[in-house]
Amino acid sequence: MTAPSVSPPPPGPGVQPPFPAPPVEGRGRRVGLGLGLGIGAFVLIGVVGLIALIGFGTVAQSAFNEQADKVVGEYLGALRDGNYSEAYEGLCDSARASVSEPEFTERVKQQPRITAWEVGDISLATQVTAPVDVTYADGSTARLRANLEQDTSTGGFEVCSLEE
Repeated sequence: MTAPSVSPPPPGPGVQPPFPAPPVEGRGRRVGLGLGLGIGAFVLIGVVGLIALIGFGTVAQSAFNEQADKVVGEYLGALRDGNYSEAYEGLCDSARASVSEPEFTERVKQQPRITAWEVGDISLATQVTAPVDVTYADGSTARLRANLEQDTSTGGFEVCSLEE
């Protein structure tokens, strides 16, 4: 009689796998690709953020220049037209607190009359200022500096003074 065939026992602890270590083929390439894509995405987001920040700054500067041009133009236009009350109302709070409307009117009537002007780009250093090239009634010209402050209730600029 032949002995019944017996299957070998299942492998247990200590059994050697058919290969010495798990396969690593392509693993380094996948890790490198993943790191490269991650770093690339990070750099791309940083560059896009920087471009957006520069764009925002440019738009804000342009908006400030427009607002300063409008405010200084309205102030000088009121002075040119003899609307001293309107010019006084265009002054910032601190300027109006330091001089009454009659004193202001008397002072500006004694100054040479400005007939034309061009407002330059504002400077946002310690104080907001804008250069103003003016032409007087006698034809002479000068470069003045408009000192501006922001109105706390409206957020818009107001003229505080014009200086040489």
